[in-house]
Amino acid sequence: MLEQQLFRRDDLASVRALIRDSGWATMVSATSGNGLVTSHLPIIVDPDRDDDTILGHLARADAAEHDLGAHDVVVIVAGPHGYVSPAFYDDGPHVPTWNFQVLHLHGTPEVLSAEDTYGVLERTVDHFESVRPQPWQLATVAGYAHRIAPYTTGFRLTPARRAGKAKFSQDEQAATVRHVITALEDRSEVHANPELAAAMRATLAASIPPAETAGDHRETRSA
Repeated sequence: MLEQQLFRRDDLASVRALIRDSGWATMVSATSGNGLVTSHLPIIVDPDRDDDTILGHLARADAAEHDLGAHDVVVIVAGPHGYVSPAFYDDGPHVPTWNFQVLHLHGTPEVLSAEDTYGVLERTVDHFESVRPQPWQLATVAGYAHRIAPYTTGFRLTPARRAGKAKFSQDEQAATVRHVITALEDRSEVHANPELAAAMRATLAASIPPAETAGDHRETRSA
């Protein structure tokens, strides 16, 4: 992934927040026997750690396809993203672009025991159920859960390297960014995207200043 200082978003707080808020990831492996292998899976921040370690699980057959634990993988976590039309601007000229947040975690996963895998399943359920008025727990169906858990493989990944990017129109003047945010918040707009608008507004408010003028930085709109 092209890393640009203007869009860099790899500080620990932002990384943990994105993992927590997204919870859905893509794992990519370059294997010797199966070539490139890609899987999609839920992940959580390891609640026992204060770093960027994640816990995840995938089907046992998927883990075998990846030869999980034998080599490095990339875990990709996507945040808010969406199309930005030139019609959203009040100045110009502009071309269409795509605003987005994404995180790449590189490292070799630690494959967990059956007992620890079950713990990952419990913690994953607890994480996603925590926002419900009456959170459901895996213990509700403990017998059934223990029967099917062996068909999953849990892992822990402490990244050896990470790259984070949040391209939220930081190359535009603040007034221009606000105009785009307003358009994205407009429910009557066919490309309305309140989640992206909220992320852009938070970025603007967090003293990550847009450039005073777009000028020669227009090319940085490309991913």
